[in-house]
Amino acid sequence: MSARYPVARPRRLRRTPALRRMVAGTRLHAADLILPAFVKEGISEPQPVASMPGVVQHTRDSLRKAAHEAAEAGVGGLILFGIPAVKDARGSAADDPDGILQVALRDLTAEVGDALVVMADTCLDEFTDNGHCGILTPSGDVDNDATLERYAAIAVAQAAAGSQMVAPSGMMDGQVGAIRSALDGAGFENIPILAYTAKYASAFFGPFRDAAECAPQFGDRSTHQQDPAGPLGEALREVRLDLAEGADAVMVKPAMAYLDIISRFRDEVDVPVAAYQVSGEYAMIEAAAANGWVDRERMIMESLVAIKRAGADLILTYWAAEVARRL
Repeated sequence: MSARYPVARPRRLRRTPALRRMVAGTRLHAADLILPAFVKEGISEPQPVASMPGVVQHTRDSLRKAAHEAAEAGVGGLILFGIPAVKDARGSAADDPDGILQVALRDLTAEVGDALVVMADTCLDEFTDNGHCGILTPSGDVDNDATLERYAAIAVAQAAAGSQMVAPSGMMDGQVGAIRSALDGAGFENIPILAYTAKYASAFFGPFRDAAECAPQFGDRSTHQQDPAGPLGEALREVRLDLAEGADAVMVKPAMAYLDIISRFRDEVDVPVAAYQVSGEYAMIEAAAANGWVDRERMIMESLVAIKRAGADLILTYWAAEVARRL
């Protein structure tokens, strides 16, 4: 650096809104955003989620409306979570062709599939009566390899229902490879996989479990989701394994507390990096804003810019449609 104050004055480029906009190094686009949405079987009206103000469990009709609004705003994608009326130990509704998730996927791909990417969460926790992400052993542990068989069947069912991308979120070893093999074997070799690669056993997930009705009935998910205090090398190992198994894009979840992981993924890989701004991040800002403690719109935008600046190409956020309309 050759010039010093008073010759060098960095504030010159911050002086007006137009100057700041022109030199901005981080830009959000509506197409970067993915809207998570919940659809519940057996309800006649959308059901508000108390811990996530502004978020609802949709009916099929209200989901169609929300999807159209997101598409009109320019949102890049929508990821769907299904809540069945009946749950059992193997999550039978998860791959039922007539189950709520598959029915809703057919609805959305028929109506908005040309305007945004319709994708599905590929897991079992919303469908099992115990709230766990997989098949349990008699002792109550999640059976990794038995669960892979279920994930493979679910991914194929989702693709057959029209899902344009599948997103395995259970953090089972080998899940991407099992799903890739199943999709290819069923003739869905062109369906991409967005892998939940670094998903942490996080307290930030709490409100989501209200929305998806998937809180574990016992124990927790620490045996398969990553330890928040775990070594960086573990996340990097996971991303290399997922890519070797055929992942087309990778995800970090949550976002706010793991910006460093997002940044390292962006440096390490040559596929799109997604980050999930999760329910706890959403709920904290909404609660603080409701109390008048923060400027809601500024905080939403700042949080998303930070995730983008860390290296995320795609951001899953419950504010996707709202923010897209402002961009």
